[in-house]
Amino acid sequence: MNTIMRRSALGIAGLAFGAGVMASPQTFDTTTATTPAPATSADATASAAAVPVEKPDMDTLIPHGTQGAQSRIDLGDEQTGNVKAIIEATKQAEMGERAAVVAIATSLQESKLENLGHLGARNDHDSQGLFQQRPSSGWGTVEQITDPEYSTTAFLDGLKQVDGWQEMPLTEAAQTVQVSAYPFHYAQWETQAADLVAEHWTS
Repeated sequence: MNTIMRRSALGIAGLAFGAGVMASPQTFDTTTATTPAPATSADATASAAAVPVEKPDMDTLIPHGTQGAQSRIDLGDEQTGNVKAIIEATKQAEMGERAAVVAIATSLQESKLENLGHLGARNDHDSQGLFQQRPSSGWGTVEQITDPEYSTTAFLDGLKQVDGWQEMPLTEAAQTVQVSAYPFHYAQWETQAADLVAEHWTS
């Protein structure tokens, strides 16, 4: 047998050997094998929902204690909606629960959490909105300061400029922003404001 014929014979033998090796492949039962389903956003939401979110505690909400007698009013749906708007704007401003307490207490004093328009003869100059902000003092246009998100953000921007506001009694922090003729009136709303933040911060 010449060289070419020998190589051909070896090649054929190799193919036959290879075929023999592959003649008994490992088999799988495709009727029972399953492929894990990819995780979905619904799965992630369900997983997150399984972890309870704790409400803010009172040591966080009222770190310095309250000053003076406390007041409380019943809230309607519109007022509760404004509470939620203040809380959402506070989160968007990346400020914590204590800032929301200061903002809500301020609005309770200024407007009882009602988004007030111009009150005519009863109006304090041109003050309007949740925080009774004045267009003539540079807080924004009437349309802006009667928008709960805008007015809250404007208030919080002012609060950020108060050096050490976190360590101040609520009424002092609020008054530094608002410059009210009645600087100690904010203090009376601290407990209700804290209760509202505790109730709605995680809702």
